[in-house]
Amino acid sequence: MLEKTYQPKDVEERHYAEWEESGAFECGLSAKAAGRGDKANADPYTIVIPPPNVTGSLHMGHALNNTLQDILIRYQRMKGRDALWQPGTDHAGIATQMVVERMLAEDGETRHDYGRDKFIDKVWEWKAESGGTITRQLRRLGASCDWSRERFTMDEGLSLAVRKVFVDLYKQGLIYRDKRLVNWDPKLHTAISDLEVEQRELTGKLWYFKYPIEDRDGEFLTVATTRPETMLGDVAVAVHPDDERYKDLVGKNCILPIVGRKLVIVADEYADPEKGSGAVKMTPAHDFNDFEVGRRHNLKLVNIFDENANLNDNVPDHYKGLDRFEARDKVVAEIESLGLLEKIEDNEMTVPYGDRSGVVIEPWLMDQWFVDAARLAGPAITAVEQGETKFVPQQWENTYYEWMRNIQPWCVSRQIWWGHQIPAWFGPDGEIFVEMTEEEARAAARDVYGREVELTQDPDVLDTWFSSALWPFSTLGWPDATPEVERYYQTDVLITGFDIIFFWVARMMMMGIHFMGEVPFRTVYIHALVRDEQGQKMSKSKGNVIDPLELIETYGADALRFTLTAFAAQGRDVRLSESRVEGYRNFCNKLWNAARFC
Repeated sequence: MLEKTYQPKDVEERHYAEWEESGAFECGLSAKAAGRGDKANADPYTIVIPPPNVTGSLHMGHALNNTLQDILIRYQRMKGRDALWQPGTDHAGIATQMVVERMLAEDGETRHDYGRDKFIDKVWEWKAESGGTITRQLRRLGASCDWSRERFTMDEGLSLAVRKVFVDLYKQGLIYRDKRLVNWDPKLHTAISDLEVEQRELTGKLWYFKYPIEDRDGEFLTVATTRPETMLGDVAVAVHPDDERYKDLVGKNCILPIVGRKLVIVADEYADPEKGSGAVKMTPAHDFNDFEVGRRHNLKLVNIFDENANLNDNVPDHYKGLDRFEARDKVVAEIESLGLLEKIEDNEMTVPYGDRSGVVIEPWLMDQWFVDAARLAGPAITAVEQGETKFVPQQWENTYYEWMRNIQPWCVSRQIWWGHQIPAWFGPDGEIFVEMTEEEARAAARDVYGREVELTQDPDVLDTWFSSALWPFSTLGWPDATPEVERYYQTDVLITGFDIIFFWVARMMMMGIHFMGEVPFRTVYIHALVRDEQGQKMSKSKGNVIDPLELIETYGADALRFTLTAFAAQGRDVRLSESRVEGYRNFCNKLWNAARFC
């Protein structure tokens, strides 16, 4: 006799294990390889999982995202289609390196005590022991992925795809090395992506400094700044071309206090007459907007920070070596002592912080590798305009267009050890050789130098988003012409959150069209956020995070999945509470008792 009350833990885990063992989740080619039949005559249907970080554990966003994918894949599988739900995890460069570095720190060690190769061995050891947490949790959620095909972005096959894409793009002129500003994390000592920058809103200060105008005794140009320390790297002042107050000063110079450098006064529409004094100090080496103004006006670049965001040798002696915030206080005090501080105002502003390091991010000028994203974006924009890929809800197309039509060069190099090391080697005179292997690089160097020379591989690794941009085809075995590539690319639908439309969706579109000749997916379904019952975003600081695994343990995976699905209306966020999950557990119990009655 069945028990009167449904006990989901016993039933769900037992059935899931039986399904996976029997090959119920396998696509046709996996089933054929295992001797379990052939679905050669069935229409293929493919979804690639947004690869969770190998360091991650299941959160409510994962629960919603994977439940929606599971509904689609099970439905198409039951309709008789050859359904592939391709699983895998992302190596998550910075996050994973930090996890392992923290472990070493507990024993008083750093990665530098090990050296690069031995440290990377340590990361692989960690991955073997702890890196499978998220995939075990997805199984507990009930995700019916074809686990026999699980991939990892640092697998040998995927690493080959990454190298080929980098080398091909370089030789096509679409990857290049340049000196530009990047988001520099002074604690982690690496460039980071915009997604890893947390913009915090706070009340800061706006300082008004008076810069003496050259050859005009007693006349000053007042500039307003939120970052007094960067004035030591000023090279110009910008005013709006239509600002009548300053028209007679354009082309003249003012003098940078403390330093004594001449600053040319330029006319540029970036200067806002309504903001501050209308005159903006230009520090192209330490501000992204200033950098673009600097390029337009051919301004000099003066970098005043080192990798720790301490002041370097390009500042007056009494500032060298100071922390940037100590320097700020000292600059303000010195400007005041010179009688050049006009006023200080409170200022509502956003300040960029590293989401992992928790320190203020510094725009820093350095040599990095960049992808010419603007050239790759053109075909990806056209594909959505022509309906080859559709966004659901359609409104998200506007977000996609906005980002893609204003796309900047994509910095793809990172100054860490865990990741795909860039396949570029430098000759003794700095000549660059980009090849698939060191042997090929040496052969190319022999052609240039006419002899054997010492080559040094670039120590940087690639941005994690570079490898995940290849996910829809690298997971199928590309660049080899595998049966999986032939059968399951392009994929049918991608389900993801709106926050990575640019970072992931757009980049998959660019890479898929460029290397495969067609879009990577026909439909992009953008799901809602899961919020608490008051509609607030879940966060640890608010203490309102609901752990999906705890709900699964208490009420069962089906109850949680049913709740998320029932409230996941298009364009509307999910408001989740434990009582709602309990209600759907009771509904599951009714189904159980109906079956028991039968």
